Amino acid sequence: MSNREQIIQLISDIPDSKLVFVVDVLESLLAYAGETIQPDEWDLQMINQAKQENDGTTVSIDALAAELEI
Repeated sequence: MSNREQIIQLISDIPDSKLVFVVDVLESLLAYAGETIQPDEWDLQMINQAKQENDGTTVSIDALAAELEI
């Protein structure tokens, strides 16, 4: 089943009285569909900081939980 078919199936199960909420969500998504937003100065700073701090290693969730003592 395609995403479109799945969405149609899900929508068909929603009562008409609640469809206004679905319409609002879909209109909001459509407004941003395909829009590309250029990163501003703050975004670029955060990207550079992340690149500097990331050494490429990964940590398992269990190791992270142990390190944080949770």
